[in-house]
Amino acid sequence: MTRYVFKMPDLGEGTVEAEIVAWHVKVGDHVAEDQVMAEVMTEKAAVEVPAPVTGRVVSLSGGPGDMVPVGAELIVFETEGDASALAEPVPAPQAAPTPSPTPVGEGGGEGPKPSPQPSPQPSPARAGEGARAGRVMASPASRRRAREAGLDLAQVHGSGPHGRITRQDLDAALTGGVVPAADGAPAAPRPAAGLAKRVGSDEIKVIGVRRVIANRMTDAKRNIPHFAYVEEVDVTELESLRQHLNAKAPAGATPLTYLPFLIAALARVLEQYPQCNAWFDAERNVVVRHRPLHAGVATQTPDGLKVPVGRLAEARTLRELADEIKRVSDAARSGKASREELSGSTITVTSLGKLGGIVSTPVINHPEVAIVGINRIVARPMVRDGTVQVRQMMNLSSSFDHRVVDGAVAAAYIQRVRQLLEAPATLFID
Repeated sequence: MTRYVFKMPDLGEGTVEAEIVAWHVKVGDHVAEDQVMAEVMTEKAAVEVPAPVTGRVVSLSGGPGDMVPVGAELIVFETEGDASALAEPVPAPQAAPTPSPTPVGEGGGEGPKPSPQPSPQPSPARAGEGARAGRVMASPASRRRAREAGLDLAQVHGSGPHGRITRQDLDAALTGGVVPAADGAPAAPRPAAGLAKRVGSDEIKVIGVRRVIANRMTDAKRNIPHFAYVEEVDVTELESLRQHLNAKAPAGATPLTYLPFLIAALARVLEQYPQCNAWFDAERNVVVRHRPLHAGVATQTPDGLKVPVGRLAEARTLRELADEIKRVSDAARSGKASREELSGSTITVTSLGKLGGIVSTPVINHPEVAIVGINRIVARPMVRDGTVQVRQMMNLSSSFDHRVVDGAVAAAYIQRVRQLLEAPATLFID
């Protein structure tokens, strides 16, 4: 038997250390070459680390949340054969994209509906299933137990992280019982009315995607001098047009939410206010103004908030924008979005849908200099042409980087967006 020490690999892009997010093996497990041993996180990507050899796990270095330098010991195997034969280069780990920093408190990337028209929310459980498509994620012990029982693991729903099959999932499948909750814990019995008291507290370590989001949002708030600008918009005509276009849409077409209209308006207005479609490079003291509009869409996913990107928005029709928003948002929720689909936005839009509240103060998606958010639409009495009328009203909540965008520019920019949304036919006039 030979001992083989596997060190934290160089994950590229200047990475000097990586955080252990989860171990998929434990000491004593027998692993096969290329089997996923661990998931680690750099500042740029989540990475699955495969086993370089077949053997038994002798020791693991660190636990979830620990940082391991590149080149430091990560895992030790006991293998059959000669150590020199095992000294082949380790295959490059497969990187899963890390979300662009997402505005704090933002929503699912779909436009709001008027209050009387609630829309269904995506199911986190089903979204998690997409992450395991094409490969069953389970520990070697679970695989062995399933094999001995003649059970196909592909038919078992995994309630662990990224759809991983836990011991409880396997127990339920073998006994015909109910699959436990997503955290693998059995459901607690409901206490008798009037007898229960909630005591104690829970500590949840901030690791993985949530740690990256937390760090980047902290950096954004610390380093970017934000200022907010909120404007009220009468979307009565826009809602009428949206309903008409959806009613006339061909079967199977992606329904139009408010986001395609907002992005179309931004595409028109940013030609006049290019300083809002920009990045600020503080190290070089340079503002990079972008000619195309690559719209980031803040999207709630099972892993946290991500910003998939709809590129070249100015070149797309409303229908094409709706299709692209749905495509990249679905990819982000299922964990299938590529790194390119989660980076490179030039301005971000965000929406909390029907939960959007009256106003919000979204955090800028660094290195961008502006973000625009949609709030809830409500019917309110408004004075129009000297009479009181019931109108559909919505607030646009925006934040700007005051190093690049002056208050007067931000106000003029949002006012022009408001004008287009209140008279939506003008979106189609050159």
